[in-house]
Amino acid sequence: MLPRAVATSSESALSGNLSALSGRAGVPLLLPIKAEAYGHGLGVIAPLAARHADVWGLAVATPQEAAQVAAMRLGKPVVLLTPPAPEEVGPLADLGVRIPVASPAEAEALPDHARAHLKVDTGMNRLGARPEEAVRVGQRLAERGLLEGAYTHFASADEPDLSFSEEQFRRFQGVLAALPPLLAHASNGGGILSFGKLPQMSLARPGLASYGFAPPHLAGVLPLRPVMTMQARVNQIHTVYAGESVSYNGLWTAQKETQVAVLGMGYADGYPRNATLKASVLIGGERRPTLGRICMDQMMVDISGLEVQVGDWATLWDAGQITVSDVAGWGDTIEYEVLTGLGPRVERRAGA
Repeated sequence: MLPRAVATSSESALSGNLSALSGRAGVPLLLPIKAEAYGHGLGVIAPLAARHADVWGLAVATPQEAAQVAAMRLGKPVVLLTPPAPEEVGPLADLGVRIPVASPAEAEALPDHARAHLKVDTGMNRLGARPEEAVRVGQRLAERGLLEGAYTHFASADEPDLSFSEEQFRRFQGVLAALPPLLAHASNGGGILSFGKLPQMSLARPGLASYGFAPPHLAGVLPLRPVMTMQARVNQIHTVYAGESVSYNGLWTAQKETQVAVLGMGYADGYPRNATLKASVLIGGERRPTLGRICMDQMMVDISGLEVQVGDWATLWDAGQITVSDVAGWGDTIEYEVLTGLGPRVERRAGA
C-alpha cells in the first residue's frame, strides 16, 4: 500500500550535526535515539548513527527500546537512561545493555556480568541518587567491577543564565572525584552549545541538537541542519465555491471559487490541530495556506492556479521555507512535541 505521509531523514544532515557537536564537546557522543529517534524513526536513525565515527553508543529511554536496538547488532553500546523493572535487569544485562543504577538495592540486584552507569541527581530532581548517596552506590559498583559510567542531566543548559547548570556540574565533579576513572557524561545539546568542552567528561548526549535544532540564542553556535523532511500525499482535489465552508465548524469560508487539495496527514499522524487557520505547506512550487480545521486524518490546502494532481506530494516541513519550528509555533507547542508526536502511519525513510 502507498504511504499517505513520509518523513525522510537526511544522512548528510545528521552526519554533519554529529560531527559538529562532537567537535565542540571534544568527546564522542552517546546519541539519544529514544522516542523513535525523536520521531525520525529508530530503525532509520540507529543504523545511520552507528556508522558514524563520532558516535560511541546509543541511548534509549525504555527497556523495550533497549532490546530493540540491541537486537539490531549495530556494534555500538546501548545505554538505558531510565530505570528498568527488577525482572528486566537480567535480560537486559544478557543483551549487553548498560543499566542505570541509583540506589544500593539496584546495585546489589545487578548480575555479575552487568555493566552499570551511575545516575546522579545534581538538581533536576527527576531520576538518580543525590551526590552523597551516589558516591556510596558508585563505590559499591566499582568494588564489584560493574561500574562503567556515571551521568547527570542539565535542567536548564539551554537558557542564557547558566548559573544553575554550573552548580549542577560542580556537584557532579564532586561525585566523580570520589570514584575511580569511568565514562562520565553530562552535556545535552544545550550543554554542548553553551559550554563546549567540559573537564573530566568522556561522552556527550546531544538530543534535539543532533536532529538540527538549537535554542534561539544558541542558533549560531554551530551550523546545525534539520534532518527531517515531512511530506504528505495529495489524496483528492475538488472545487469549493464562493460561500461554501471547509472542514469542521465552518471556520473558513471561500470568498471565491477555490481549488482544494486534501492531504493525507492530520492530528492523528502528529500534525498539530492547534495549527488550524495558521499553517501553510509547500505544494506545486509555492507556499500555500491550509483551509479550515485540521482533521484527524487530513488537512485541506488552497491550490488555486497551481498544476497539482492526485498523488503529488506537499512538503509540511523541511530545512528550508517551512521548518519544524514554524509548525510548532503555529501549534502553540515545541519542536520536541511535533517531532516525537509523529504517529505510526507516517512512513520513515532514510535519504541523502
